[in-house]
Amino acid sequence: MAVADGGTVYIAGGLDRGGTSVAGVFSMDPVTGRLSNLGSMPHAFHDAAGAMIGGRLVVFGGGASSGTDLVQAFDPSSRTGSVIGHLPVALSDLQAATVGSTVYLVGGYDGTSPRTEIYATTDGRKFRIVGHLPNGLRYPAVAAVGSTIVIAGGQTATRATTNDVYAFDTASGTMRRIGALPAPVSEAAAFSLGGAVFVAGGRQASGSALSGVVSIDPGTGAVSAEKPLRLPVSDVAVATLSDSVLLIGGDRTSAVADVLIAKMEPSKPGRAASPAPSATTAATAAAVRPFAGLLLVADRGNDRLLVLNAQKEIVWKYPSPNLPPPPLAFSYPDDAFWVHGGNAILVNEEDNDVLVEIAYPSGRTIWTYGHPGTPGSSPGYVHQPDDLYPYPGGGVTVADAMNCRILFLGPAGGYVGQIGQTGNCTPGLPATVGYPNGDTPLPNGHLLITELHGGTIAEITRTGHPVWQLHVPGITVPSDPQRLPDGTYMAVDYAHPGTVERFTSAGKVLWSYRPTSGHGELDHPSLAAPLPNGLVAVNDDFRHRVLLIDPATGRIVWQYGVTDQAGAGRGYLSFPDGLDLLLPDGTIPLHVDFATDRVRPGRP
Repeated sequence: MAVADGGTVYIAGGLDRGGTSVAGVFSMDPVTGRLSNLGSMPHAFHDAAGAMIGGRLVVFGGGASSGTDLVQAFDPSSRTGSVIGHLPVALSDLQAATVGSTVYLVGGYDGTSPRTEIYATTDGRKFRIVGHLPNGLRYPAVAAVGSTIVIAGGQTATRATTNDVYAFDTASGTMRRIGALPAPVSEAAAFSLGGAVFVAGGRQASGSALSGVVSIDPGTGAVSAEKPLRLPVSDVAVATLSDSVLLIGGDRTSAVADVLIAKMEPSKPGRAASPAPSATTAATAAAVRPFAGLLLVADRGNDRLLVLNAQKEIVWKYPSPNLPPPPLAFSYPDDAFWVHGGNAILVNEEDNDVLVEIAYPSGRTIWTYGHPGTPGSSPGYVHQPDDLYPYPGGGVTVADAMNCRILFLGPAGGYVGQIGQTGNCTPGLPATVGYPNGDTPLPNGHLLITELHGGTIAEITRTGHPVWQLHVPGITVPSDPQRLPDGTYMAVDYAHPGTVERFTSAGKVLWSYRPTSGHGELDHPSLAAPLPNGLVAVNDDFRHRVLLIDPATGRIVWQYGVTDQAGAGRGYLSFPDGLDLLLPDGTIPLHVDFATDRVRPGRP
């Protein structure tokens, strides 16, 4: 088994070439592939599950001559191993998935039959049953996306191999079948990248190793074929890094274990990826209605972020007791955007005067900028920040609204520059900016900005010079303009009744949505974003809902939130102000994902 911890991969146990269980523990540098022998566990094992808990490598169960209930831990700092606890029952052939600070153990074999239990532990000593599989399973492929654990394939009590795909919601404890693999498989590797779960290799019913790879949308259960592995392999150890996955070791025959170290990464410009979702898969996902993948919502009035699937299930929530606590008070998340192929989220806390990047799904804080509840304009301070976006070169840009400037921070988290004169809110580009509340970056480095003082929308260069600037007919309080693939633009009127309009840079309105009564009426919409499937996503702030509108019919075709009722329970929102979409292949279609380099912490 293998587990990644930061930039180090720990490898432990398994079978040697002679088929004998081993106890060795190694560390590996995922960049150079260099291995270091750290020591050993107290007992040899194979077919165990593993996770990092409190900085220690923890191994659950496994087999040697027979299955065991031992929970072993290895401390990399002291290079010592110890037995720290016991499972409720002896288990081998089980799998582990970590959600937040909780490790979930799925299935396994007790020496007589496969098990149905799903156990949860936070310390490796105390275990509780949190759910059950419909049938006992050993050798399933298991991976977590947000708060959902996807369980694919495995071997049943009759030793039959299955192709069932299940999703276990750790928040509610519910289990449901969401789909099927193309063929039955067991002993496959599973991992998540870009919001999708990949199942790689494994063993077919005849016992032969496989090279096939498929991706699974955890929301819809849709299964797509991906680029296969170079070699057929089963029983692979999986280590998930921040932006890639390592497959280590494995079996190519029924008896001989061959060495395999394969690195898999999400597709990025100019670099081959394996497995890389095909263009056909990506195009199909982009066309799915209401949407494929995961919808991120900044639930401002509830001081939280939600990630939803198309079935309106909450697959991730922040803050959460299962995630690391925010280092600074988390309040008033006004906008939130996916970055790094869905592995992180940028958030601007408008009335808390803080910027933050949060790793997804771990919830780890990557960096912060600003002082909670303390506005300012000197380095390290912002005042009513709006729309924190990635910007070319690895930095970020934000509309620092009350300071009347567009602020740029570099990859090191420091001040890089600004557009506008701090504190001068008189419209007068490029010298001054009239109270900006939007700064959407374009692929060429230009920005789409709004000036509330003056009510204009403009495309500007990096130096603030307008390419075009206009008052859009029908919009008095412009908010968060977006550019469509056809070169037209979309913005909303943050007013009551609210308006959504598509227009040209010459000011010609091509489409407008503005009911003045009834269910379709908008009250202070803050953002409208055209989805690749043709629908338009809208934050309807004061009616406490997120909508998908079909522009062809002018009808609301999907809604999350109860109209005119603020709340924090399941199905409710409170003044939602931001949204973003992540497709299953890691594509972020609503804005350019410039974030190729992480911003480092600036002044807190």
